[in-house]
Amino acid sequence: MIIFDEFDEYYRYPAGAVQTPGGLRLRIKLLRGFASGVSVWLRPDGGGAVRTDMVFAGVTGAFDVYECALKFDIPGLYWYHFLVESANGEELTLPEHSGGAFQLTACLGGAKAPDWIQGGFIYHIFVDRFWRGGKLNLRPGAVFREDWGENPYFLPDEKGIVRNNDFFGGDLFGVIEKLPYLKGLGVTCIYLSPVFEAASNHKYDTGDFMSIDPAFGGDDALESLCAEASGLGITVILDGVFNHVGSDSRYFNRYGRYEGTGAYQAEDSPYRKWFSFREDGTYEAWWGIELLPALNKSSESYREFICGSDGVIAKWMRKGVSGWRLDVVDELPDVFLDPLCRAMRREKSDALIVGEVWEDASNKIAYDVRRRYFLGGQLDSVTNYPLRDAIIACVTDAQVERIASLMDRQCQNYPENVLSSLMNILGTHDTMRILTVLGGANLPQTREEMASFRLNQEQLETAKRRLKLASTIQFTLPGVPCVFYGDEAGMEGGADPFCRKCYPWGREDSGLTEWYARLGKIRNERKCFSSGKYVLVEARAGVFAFTRGEGSERVLVAVNAGDDDRILQAGDFNFDLLKNEYTDSLTIRAGKPAIFAIQ
Repeated sequence: MIIFDEFDEYYRYPAGAVQTPGGLRLRIKLLRGFASGVSVWLRPDGGGAVRTDMVFAGVTGAFDVYECALKFDIPGLYWYHFLVESANGEELTLPEHSGGAFQLTACLGGAKAPDWIQGGFIYHIFVDRFWRGGKLNLRPGAVFREDWGENPYFLPDEKGIVRNNDFFGGDLFGVIEKLPYLKGLGVTCIYLSPVFEAASNHKYDTGDFMSIDPAFGGDDALESLCAEASGLGITVILDGVFNHVGSDSRYFNRYGRYEGTGAYQAEDSPYRKWFSFREDGTYEAWWGIELLPALNKSSESYREFICGSDGVIAKWMRKGVSGWRLDVVDELPDVFLDPLCRAMRREKSDALIVGEVWEDASNKIAYDVRRRYFLGGQLDSVTNYPLRDAIIACVTDAQVERIASLMDRQCQNYPENVLSSLMNILGTHDTMRILTVLGGANLPQTREEMASFRLNQEQLETAKRRLKLASTIQFTLPGVPCVFYGDEAGMEGGADPFCRKCYPWGREDSGLTEWYARLGKIRNERKCFSSGKYVLVEARAGVFAFTRGEGSERVLVAVNAGDDDRILQAGDFNFDLLKNEYTDSLTIRAGKPAIFAIQ
């Protein structure tokens, strides 16, 4: 028998990613007298494995203990497995399956997440649908919608294209007006959907990187927002869409609406090398969508335009922007991502850089290339979609083992600075509204079905109960909660564009809004949510319980997604005294969350 637990510090110390230069101690246990030799094989990603013999380190009970120390000088992704030579000459490996190995992340030492995001609360705003605060200034061809709160246009036109050209009038002045509301929720950071000049309401089809869309208030509106938010202790980060632009842009200019010569118009355009044209005149586009021509990130002039000393990054960070969420970062090669991140930190050493990644970002392979997001010099954080999926499974199907397993994996694979700044989401502009997902209904599949779908009263009550469980987990696990505007107000909606409806001012679900404000207050009051250690207490029978923090400030968080009440005993997690601050007892009611202060 071979015993090794990669998540237990007795067997692997220290836990988590290794900082370089640094070291790691590995230990395994084997039945006494079973082994004649034990070794660990360490393989850098893409390289050959190197053997290190483990030495006998004593006896514990019926087991021999073997250990070894490994050193890491070069950041990278590593894989290791154990080889045991038994006394009768048999060879055994751990992990046992063919080709199996344990992951080890070695990152550049000294990396640190920005202090201002630690323990924070991010609020994601889709600008056109949040609040009207200024004068309308729509471009020709745009359609103004006076019916605030109704469904966005979702049907294709006669050419089969969904234009996304209807505007409800939300702008950055509207965000400024609602800053007191956001402050009251406990928000410390605003993440804005794209705000650069563009034809669509969503602005992912950038028309001019150097201008804030006039419909959103123009350059002055963004600068004013950053300044007024800063006065309330709130930072602003932008959505950086650097993989593609709009066909109706200054750089491509397919329709000739901009002065100058765009890449589509002539081969001698200064922007021609920013795009990839085929011999027949067609061009590379994001996901084949002609409205979104893909940018050539290997173009030196394009990189300079974005990352140069007077480029796009420099301009907006000098206007007060504190960081960026990088759209489809998997499609930004290192040759572009490296200077992009350097440009951000050149302007602000504590800039926050978040990448849109939908999987485990520590070992992500994109377009046949292993990404090195966390090894040094690139991302601080990623959009934590794996956690979203695990939380949903936990609160809807009581899959507590799944979320516990995910947390083990993230705590092990992600560097500490990344773990503490992960963008923990339940809903985004790319997903159905979380309340709709949690309603337990057969979710609509077509746009026509989504347009009219609403939860019935029973489903709505189920969804709200589950949302309180889900948001408690979201606000208390390592990382930073990111709330999509209106989730705290009880907004429903299917996938794009129905998740992007107008905020229901005056029609909010006050119970949910108060709940989120309470979570924000708890989070802002307790330092343990900044970078406090996560320790699993229980994950069984529908209960997911864990502690955050060490020393004099710790909390116990327990969520019961099961059908029966459960009682947690102090002996289960080895603390002498529980001070009951937010609930009446250690009884965790079915379908209820609880947060306890530990002193």
